Amino acid sequence: MSSKQVNRRDFIKIGGASTLALTLGSLGESSSLFNQNTTIHADSHEEKVLRFHQNGKFKVVQFNDTQDDERIDRRTIELMEKVLDSEKPDFVVMNGDNITGGCDTPLEMKQAMNNVVQPMEKRGIKWAVTFGNHDEDSTPKNGIDEEKMLEFYRSYKHNLNDKGAKVTGTGNMNLLVWDHEAKKAAFNLWLLDSGRYAPKTIAGQDFQGYPTWDWLRFDQVSWYNETSQKIENRFGYKVPSLMFIHIPLWEHRYMWYASVDSRTEADHKRAVEKHQITGERNEAECPGPINSGLFSAMQHRGDVKGVFCGHDHINTYAGNYYGIMLGYSGNTGFGTYGLSGADRNRLRGARVFNLDLNHENVLAETHMVFAKDYGIDLTANDQSIDPAPLPEKEAVKA
Repeated sequence: MSSKQVNRRDFIKIGGASTLALTLGSLGESSSLFNQNTTIHADSHEEKVLRFHQNGKFKVVQFNDTQDDERIDRRTIELMEKVLDSEKPDFVVMNGDNITGGCDTPLEMKQAMNNVVQPMEKRGIKWAVTFGNHDEDSTPKNGIDEEKMLEFYRSYKHNLNDKGAKVTGTGNMNLLVWDHEAKKAAFNLWLLDSGRYAPKTIAGQDFQGYPTWDWLRFDQVSWYNETSQKIENRFGYKVPSLMFIHIPLWEHRYMWYASVDSRTEADHKRAVEKHQITGERNEAECPGPINSGLFSAMQHRGDVKGVFCGHDHINTYAGNYYGIMLGYSGNTGFGTYGLSGADRNRLRGARVFNLDLNHENVLAETHMVFAKDYGIDLTANDQSIDPAPLPEKEAVKA
């Protein structure tokens, strides 16, 4: 988008994780903007805030990779607003890479975050965030890390993030969705932080030749397993659920070809039938170098019906991988990389999940919606705008 921003393709070219290794010192005065004595609602919000409608239905929208600085492309906001007005979701997950580099000051960080949450706030739609590998791209310049970002997001009226479990990452949590009468938990939403980049070395060995993205760590997988068991013990049954992570699992990569090593068109044709795959794959999946074991844990527990990621902007596919749906949401943000040439913005969109208590798995259906469906300008150019006004209390502080 702007000259201030480095997109992921350029980032890969200039050296990947090592380029953005963080060396954070004292936050100094910059931290004061994120340490105000404000009321953080999420500490006291009612557990039963999310409920199915009387007809047994509940809708979730996933926005992925809005990924812009304080001068966001206007079409990103237009797309979000049109999806929300058309779909009228009950809950929105902002699934990582919500912002990116280019925010030079704490104020610009707040403006970038404020831009992407306003569509939900203005409509009174409940929402929460996960973090991706780019959310801290501006942190070396302004000292605002993901914990400070989470604090800022949580100050909004309709945000449902909590402080998160005390495991690796920021904001790992789950949200129960109750039946209409709030008598029993009917569904669960897992929001996990899949990290940023692999460390430079482990046991003295670097990751040259391997993917340099991050992966879910053992304590996060253990937390999921233990929390899932506690939920079952509490209610006396497994509560079906969806999981949102930014960086894909290795199993996403395996599914497209129904193979680990053989990756031919014939393999993919077999995979489409075997795993009921729909959607597009326009770039290789980018998981971390180590398989976290999360998929094995989910199969063991038997409650997760689908795992959905972003990260790889121009992939939109989903399929049933041994009983668990694995899928992508194509990216929402117009200010970052897309397809090549004039086709750049064709896959900008969002993913919709229709939950229905009358359906065996509750997850009745999921599909992508695209900017082109709403008549949004797909021209491959920059349409960045000035940041939206901060909420009044934040404008005073800034």
